[in-house]
Amino acid sequence: MIETQHLQKKYGDLIAVEDLSFKVEAGEIWGLLGPNAAGKTTTMRILTGYLPATSGKASVAGYDVFEQAEEVKKEIGYLPETVPLYPEMTVEAYLGFVAEIKQVPKNQKKAAIDRAVETTGLTAVRKRLIKNISRGYRQRLGIAQALIHNPKVIILDEPTIGLDPAQIVEIRQLIKSLRGEHTVLLSTHILAEVTQVCDGVVIINEGKLMAAGRLAELTTAYREKDGVYLKLKKAEDEVLNLFRQLPGVEKAVREGEEIRLEWDRNLDRRDEVIKCCLEHQLGLIEMRSLALTIEELYLRIVSGGIEQ
Repeated sequence: MIETQHLQKKYGDLIAVEDLSFKVEAGEIWGLLGPNAAGKTTTMRILTGYLPATSGKASVAGYDVFEQAEEVKKEIGYLPETVPLYPEMTVEAYLGFVAEIKQVPKNQKKAAIDRAVETTGLTAVRKRLIKNISRGYRQRLGIAQALIHNPKVIILDEPTIGLDPAQIVEIRQLIKSLRGEHTVLLSTHILAEVTQVCDGVVIINEGKLMAAGRLAELTTAYREKDGVYLKLKKAEDEVLNLFRQLPGVEKAVREGEEIRLEWDRNLDRRDEVIKCCLEHQLGLIEMRSLALTIEELYLRIVSGGIEQ
């Protein structure tokens, strides 16, 4: 649904995006993750036809971004970081105005407005002036204008920036509700956003692709060790020695109220760990995977300079 191949964008001698290739499948939500000035906004502007690329290819919904720009724009809904609103208009009037710009047929205009208002939870403020609604509602309105023509692809640039915690939760739930019917590319530098909302992630730094893939696949690929966290009723220091004696277990350490066990990622010692807990009546309360978090993955890739 969204694909780039060796995309490059130069501003004179400055290379904002370099050799960027990734693919997002239809109906999924993917994060475009990276530090400030990583090239996220430039990439999104290229995909929406706002900026030309220096070289490379890009396609959206099967259309070439550079050769079929008008068709691409019909299939894309875009929310820039600064939401383009007119404070003196009502919510409903503004959406009607955008519907005209997006060439929604007149006989479908009211239904399009109704659908956008309902989807984004704007019913309560539909008749109010934009200047009199909260920042959270304004952000919802920004998403509504991106949805007004029912595009296949939604591109969101920092959609939760500047919102309070409650508003952030609401906007994230709204974005998640778009999964399946729309393909969403979400630019952010907030790691929790990716974990809570996205199916996959594209990580870029200094304009270069550092990693791309589904979250579970990436965290597994970059994980050096496998293992588990244990919560036990009996967690004396002697218990650590029991686990250290298990074949393949390389590390057994206490971390707060939990015990952390590690082994080679090509092995699986969970059965042996459970058997040890039962045989020695350690009172197993909980066992969870020693998964690499998106935060650890990000720091390892970006700060550590690991390239795909």
